[in-house]
Amino acid sequence: MEHKLLLIEDDAIMRVTLEDSLRAQGYTICAFEKGENAVAVFNKDKFSLVITDVRLPDMQGLEVLKAIKDKDEHVPVIVMTAFGTVKDAVEAMKVGAFDYITKPFSLEEFNLIVKRALEMKDLRDENARLKRDLSDCYSYPNIIGESDKMVAVQELARKVAQTDSTVLITGESGTGKELIATIIHYQSKRRNYPLVKVNCAALPENLIESELFGYEKGAFTGAVKTKPGRFERADRGTIFLDEIGELSPSIQTRLLRVLQDGSFERLGGTNTLSVDTRVIAATNRNIAEDMKTGRFREDLYYRVNVIPVHMPALRERKEDIPLLIEHFLDIYNCRFGKRVRLQPEAVFALMDYHFAGNVRELENIVERIVALSAGNLAGIESLPSHIVTKQKGPAPVNTLYEIASSAEKDHILKMLQVTRGNKTKAAELLGISRKSLWEKIRAYQIE
Repeated sequence: MEHKLLLIEDDAIMRVTLEDSLRAQGYTICAFEKGENAVAVFNKDKFSLVITDVRLPDMQGLEVLKAIKDKDEHVPVIVMTAFGTVKDAVEAMKVGAFDYITKPFSLEEFNLIVKRALEMKDLRDENARLKRDLSDCYSYPNIIGESDKMVAVQELARKVAQTDSTVLITGESGTGKELIATIIHYQSKRRNYPLVKVNCAALPENLIESELFGYEKGAFTGAVKTKPGRFERADRGTIFLDEIGELSPSIQTRLLRVLQDGSFERLGGTNTLSVDTRVIAATNRNIAEDMKTGRFREDLYYRVNVIPVHMPALRERKEDIPLLIEHFLDIYNCRFGKRVRLQPEAVFALMDYHFAGNVRELENIVERIVALSAGNLAGIESLPSHIVTKQKGPAPVNTLYEIASSAEKDHILKMLQVTRGNKTKAAELLGISRKSLWEKIRAYQIE
């Protein structure tokens, strides 16, 4: 990564020496004798690191540091000081300096501190970028669906994310309950803290308590050290309890207490621990009915079901199937290095299918089609046999997909006319990427 450094040193020989040394390592350097001039340039330009002397002819290095931090608190600042002014340097550290170095020093020592400061900045910048990417990855546009039911889910999720209320997500397996929970977390104020996921149905009953609440050393055979539980790991963040309806009555009792006051004890422990953890639960069971039969605690049900979010089955929003097909085609074409698209009759067959496995089943079908396809256009013969045999005769001429496809093609043509064939501008107007526009142009055979 290319770095631009700001150097402030009133001693001309020292300034030139440091400047030459830094340039020799590939850094771009702006060097100044006075602090006021350097701060003025910093306010107009972008720098990776600032190096300043404590004693300057026009202002103190501490004043420079404060001015830099007021403008950009994340830029590291290295303070240079003579032996007699170490106290000033320590004060600078309190204000926010990255490090200080006392004169006289060797260039090797100086360059090492500069390198360490830049490595720290690069690491922090990369971490921030990854967090932004993660947040973007789970932003609301990635909930694929424009049906009324999915629009309602998106609106509710958007409102829920701004609260700390407990959420219960219901729906059949494969409808996207975990995705909604993830989105709610990463769009909430807890996004910078852990999202810990627990599949309650996958953990053996004799392990679920220690997994959720942790255990103390010696709590049982094999507990050679203390282990924090999932609730502790999710402190200040979110814990997602998938398939909460599978929890045993004894674990339900302990979970109720955590929901009530955020306190619990580790297995084998006596100290009460407290956490600030948001709970999002999900189930494909009808736990309201389980409550009536005594299988699920009534008081826990009302604690968990503060804000219910129901994920509709795919067969209840068939108009979203073409959008989901395109989404999964993009994913697996990219993964397998292909450009496969489905013919209208294949899309119609999928829209007419029941999808007991919901979105997850559709994704698996699309992955199989792309993986096995020898060409760029897959027809009805590429579908699993149990879907093809369900079809009775050819698809109607004017299927919902064909009507939508025709409207989409006309709209793309109109945008290309408006932009005089400029595909980049047309993609911006359409709200899609340039790559997606190219794919659609090929699919619709637009000249």
